[in-house]
Amino acid sequence: MPSLNGKSDVLFEDDDLPYEEEIIRNPYSVKCWMRYIEFKQNGAKSTLNMIYERALKELPGSYKLWYNYLRERRKQVKGKCITEPGYEEINNCHERALVFMHKMPRIWLDYCQFLVSQCKITRSRQTFDRALRALPVTQHPRIWPLYLRFVRNLPLPETAIRVYRRYLKLSPENTEEYIDYLRSVGRLDEAAVRLAAVVNDESFVSKEGKSNYQLWHELCDLISQNPDKVTSLNVGAIIRGGLTRFTDQLGKLWCSLADYYIRSGHFEKARDVYEEAILTVVTVRDFTQVFDSYAQFEESMIAAKMETTAEMGKDEDEDIDMELRLARFEQLIARRPLLLNSVLLRQNPHNVHEWHKRVKLYEGNPRQIINTYTEAVQTVDPMKATGKPHSLWVSFAKFYEENEQLDDARTIFEKATKVNYKQVDDLSAVWCEYGEMELRHENYEQALRILRKATAIPSKKAEYFDASEPVQNRVYKSLKVWSMLADLEESLGTFKSTKAVYDRIIDLRIATPQIIINYAMFLEEHNYFEESFKAYERGIALFRWPNVYDIWNTYLTKFIDRYGGKKLERARDLFEQALDGCPAKFAKTIYLLYAKLEEGYGLARHAMAVYERATQAVEAEERHQMFNIYIKRAAEIYGVTYTRAIYQKAIEVLPDEHARDMCLRFADMESKLGEIDRARAIYSYCSQICDPRVTANFWQTWKEFEIRHGNEDTIREMLRIKRSVQATYNTQVNFMSAQMMKATTSSTVSDLAPGQMEIDDMKMLEQKAQQLAAEAEQDKPKLKEKILFVRSDTSRSELAELSKQANPDEIDIDDEDEDEDDENQGPEEVQLEQKSVPTAVFGGLKED
Repeated sequence: MPSLNGKSDVLFEDDDLPYEEEIIRNPYSVKCWMRYIEFKQNGAKSTLNMIYERALKELPGSYKLWYNYLRERRKQVKGKCITEPGYEEINNCHERALVFMHKMPRIWLDYCQFLVSQCKITRSRQTFDRALRALPVTQHPRIWPLYLRFVRNLPLPETAIRVYRRYLKLSPENTEEYIDYLRSVGRLDEAAVRLAAVVNDESFVSKEGKSNYQLWHELCDLISQNPDKVTSLNVGAIIRGGLTRFTDQLGKLWCSLADYYIRSGHFEKARDVYEEAILTVVTVRDFTQVFDSYAQFEESMIAAKMETTAEMGKDEDEDIDMELRLARFEQLIARRPLLLNSVLLRQNPHNVHEWHKRVKLYEGNPRQIINTYTEAVQTVDPMKATGKPHSLWVSFAKFYEENEQLDDARTIFEKATKVNYKQVDDLSAVWCEYGEMELRHENYEQALRILRKATAIPSKKAEYFDASEPVQNRVYKSLKVWSMLADLEESLGTFKSTKAVYDRIIDLRIATPQIIINYAMFLEEHNYFEESFKAYERGIALFRWPNVYDIWNTYLTKFIDRYGGKKLERARDLFEQALDGCPAKFAKTIYLLYAKLEEGYGLARHAMAVYERATQAVEAEERHQMFNIYIKRAAEIYGVTYTRAIYQKAIEVLPDEHARDMCLRFADMESKLGEIDRARAIYSYCSQICDPRVTANFWQTWKEFEIRHGNEDTIREMLRIKRSVQATYNTQVNFMSAQMMKATTSSTVSDLAPGQMEIDDMKMLEQKAQQLAAEAEQDKPKLKEKILFVRSDTSRSELAELSKQANPDEIDIDDEDEDEDDENQGPEEVQLEQKSVPTAVFGGLKED
């Protein structure tokens, strides 16, 4: 091939001529060279390399030419053995490129990766270091990942550690990655040091999303499980620092510290740690973790000792050691309830219930029980206590009492009365227990003295609910103490002293209805009847409804039992006072008692008036029952005929359910009296509130009544009324059904034949009208026959109308002669049948 203008010895083909000419015209154009290279891409590799070399000779600072040239050279040796000489040539090309491209990170990355693939460890490390020195710091993050991956794959941890140390100076946030590597290669000491630094750095943010506590927990696990490898840290100080820092995870940290000493072989130190832990934790969860770990440690120690003994043979010293370990383990298990109780008390030292449980745990050990009670009453603050703090004092005193040390028990009670409790009831309970203790030992005068002292008026009076005053200034208004004092005075004191106590209770306005009743009963037992009635009246003045109900009920009963009808007007005044403002809920009992008084000692009409008032005053639920009582008493006193007005009023007032029952009873009464028309009218009236679908019993009763006392017309009339009532109750249902039918029909007709929808509606209306007309025609009573069993005024008028009707077959006969004969003969006697009147008609007022 000829050369071009003799400027170069390079030979080229005829096809290359245009590219060569272009390059000669502009040898510093990268595009010209790249077009030429692209044209020769599929040619011989040596020719392509030669063209790259020529281009780089002209343009040594072109990144594009160097990048493509180096990539092409690396492709040429891809898949070949790394010992091929071509690798070294390519390495030299990279070195030549870096003379000009030392600021290009991509060239460094490709070169480093190419050296790593050749397994040239030292040269690769040196090249990475050169790259880091040559590139600016902002480009270092592109180099470090490849560099770290390279050193992690090397079996030279020391090299990797030194590289990581340099890396962490630039990126300290990746410390966790370094710690993981250290743990993977067994460099636990440095890993622990680095992890401790991370935990102490408050500004550190974990890339893995771990919290500071999680990192601390990892540190504790690391140093506690590897005591022989971690030597640069003070494990005890670190974990104890965590105990003050993470108070919600004390159980795990204590177990980690004990585990460190166990793995170090310091078993006694581990045992001391466990003991310290179970005596300081304040939650049940932490206690459970520590105690279970402690018990497992003791079991493992016993098991290890048993294995050693089995292998080495028995010895007396070893037997003693084994027994000692077994005894220590048994004692630990036995102490668990007490230790758990201590945890709960550390959690809340004012928990009274837990103090009582602690005393039970020391059962059989009097000295410990006394110490526990003493500690409890000194520790528990009544203002913060959970439970009843006075029960500790009472139980403490009872303990001395059970051991027959009454003087010590009295001392405890005296101290208990001086404690500033939160509520007056607590101090009242102490005084009452103090008095009951003296009663149990038959010191009656002492018990009275104690309760009188408790109820004595203090120098500074205070209201019962005034929380700003101590309870000692308010206990004189405690009903609990006064009630016990009243009971003692009734049993042990005089009438005068007991009366004074009750009067004092009423004057302090702390009495309850039961106290008033007890006071009145006490006076009655001593035959002071008028005084007892005054006590009732004082109680009535103190209370309002409904609290005064029991007092009124007892007062009225006692007054009637005492005087009967002797003081009738006074009794009536009392009842009127009781009923003034009486709620409907309590009116029934008082009205019945009032009516009983009038029946027994007053006038019957007054009793009836009371019953009538009662029917209006009681609750709606009791009104039906009250009417029943009213009717029964009226029938017994005045006779059943008197009850008609009561029945009528009851039917008007009561709801439908009870009105039906009244109507049936009213109709039954009228039929028994022979008033058939009245009974029929009642049935007819009641039918308006009786739906045939629901009240079938009523219609059956009416039907049976008509069968016994009526005829065909009355039965037909009853059936007509039944149909009418049923139609009335079905109106709403029929209307809804018609609406549904109309909606269905309209949709169907409109879908099938839209033009005939109006015609079908008219047909349905006409059919409905014809049906209603037919039912109305059937309901008309037939006047063909007129059979009447009872001749009332209505029946006489109907007979008169029938007699006026014309009869075509009648024969006209002159009646004048008969009239004359009748006048001469005189009136004919008619024999009337007599029937006895029922006794119930007259009632209880009929004389025998």
